[in-house]
Amino acid sequence: MRAVFEQLHADAEALAAVIVAENGKSWADAEAEAGYAIEFFRWFSEEAVRIGGDYRLSPDGRKRIVVDRQPVGVSLLVTPWNFPAAMATRKLAPALAAGCATILKPARETPLTAACIVEAMQRAGAPRGIVNLVTPVPTGPLVARMIDRPEVRKLSFTGSTEVGRELLHACADTVVSASMELGGNAPVIVLPDADLDVTVEGALLAKMRNGGSACTAANRFYVHSSLHDEFVARMQAALEQITVGPGSVRSNELGAHVSVAERDKVARLVEGAVREGATVVCGGRPLEGGAFYAPTLLVDVAHGDTINTSEIFGPVTAIVSYDDVDEAIRMANDTIYGLMGYVFGPEREAVAVARRLEAGMVAVNRGVVSDPAAPFGGVKQSGLGREGGFEGIHEFLEEQYIALTA
Repeated sequence: MRAVFEQLHADAEALAAVIVAENGKSWADAEAEAGYAIEFFRWFSEEAVRIGGDYRLSPDGRKRIVVDRQPVGVSLLVTPWNFPAAMATRKLAPALAAGCATILKPARETPLTAACIVEAMQRAGAPRGIVNLVTPVPTGPLVARMIDRPEVRKLSFTGSTEVGRELLHACADTVVSASMELGGNAPVIVLPDADLDVTVEGALLAKMRNGGSACTAANRFYVHSSLHDEFVARMQAALEQITVGPGSVRSNELGAHVSVAERDKVARLVEGAVREGATVVCGGRPLEGGAFYAPTLLVDVAHGDTINTSEIFGPVTAIVSYDDVDEAIRMANDTIYGLMGYVFGPEREAVAVARRLEAGMVAVNRGVVSDPAAPFGGVKQSGLGREGGFEGIHEFLEEQYIALTA
C-alpha cells in the first residue's frame, strides 16, 4: 500500500489531468482532489498494522475472552462522478488494509480516473485479482446481481440517498453489510457576532469547492439579519470575480459540470427559486461554450423553498435571513439529511451551536473538513458508517470471539 501511495504521488499531475478531462472541474479542484485521494493510501498503509483486538477474563473467571478482527470478505465499492479519484481511494485503501478483495464500480461518467488508479496499483504490485474494476451496463440490475452473489459480503456506496435506499433493499436479501455515504443538504449558520472576513472566506470554500458539486457543499445559508446586507455585498463581489472556463486552462477557478444535463438541473432549480420569490443578485444563467453555469447568488429565499430542500450540486448560494439563533438551528435541522453543517461566529458560541446540529460533521469557522485522518459520514438519511480516520478500516472488519479455558 505504501508503494501504491508512492506510485500515485508520482502520477499526481497526470491523474489530475484525467480528472479534468472527464469530470470538467477546474485544474485547482482536480489537483486538490488528486492530493487528497493519494493520502488515503498513506494513512491506511499505516493503519493496516494497527488493527487491534481484545483479551479479557470473563466475570466468573472461567474463560479467557479473545476478540479478533477478520476481513469482512469480498467488498463491492460503488463510487460517484463528483470526486472520481478520492471516492475510489477512500474505499479501496481501507478495504485492502483490512485484507479484503475488492470490486470497484465507478460512475459511468468517470470510469477513466478509476482505471488510472487501478492501473497504478497494478504497477505498484497489487496482487492479481485483489483489485477488480467493472463498468457494467445496465448498471442497476448488474450491481444487484453482484450483491446477490454469496461471495460478496460488503457494499460500500457513495451516491444519492434515493439510490442508496434501493441498494439497502438489495442488501437485505442476502444480509450484506452496507456502508452508505449519501446525499447532503448542508446548512451554514452565520451568527450575529461572526467575523465577516473569516466568514466570507470560509463560505466561499464551502460553497464553491468542486463547483458546489459535493455532498458536503454549503447548500443553505442562514445569515443573521444584522449581517445580511454586508454578507450579501461581500459574497457578490467575490463571486463576480471568479473566472469560469475549461479546467485545462489552469487559471480558471470554476470548471464545467460533468454534463449539460447536470448543468440544466441547476438552471431549473434557480428558475424555480425565482418563481417562488427569490431575487438573483448575480449569475443565474448558463454560460456558453460547454456545461458551465455562472456563480450565482440568491436572496429573498424562504426556508422550505424548493431550492432549500434540494441538493443543488452547483455554484448557487441561496441566503435566508433570520433573527433568532434557536430558529436558525431549527431550520438547519429541518431536513431528512444530516451529513455536514457549518457555523461561523465566536468559537465558544459556534461550538455550542455545532453540538446542536443534526450532522455527522460540522465545520466551525472554516470551509473544508475533509481529511484522511478524520471519520467522514452522516446521520439520518445521509448515510450509515464512516470512511477515513481510525473508523474507516473497521467498516471492512468483523469481530470474531474465541473462548479459551482460563
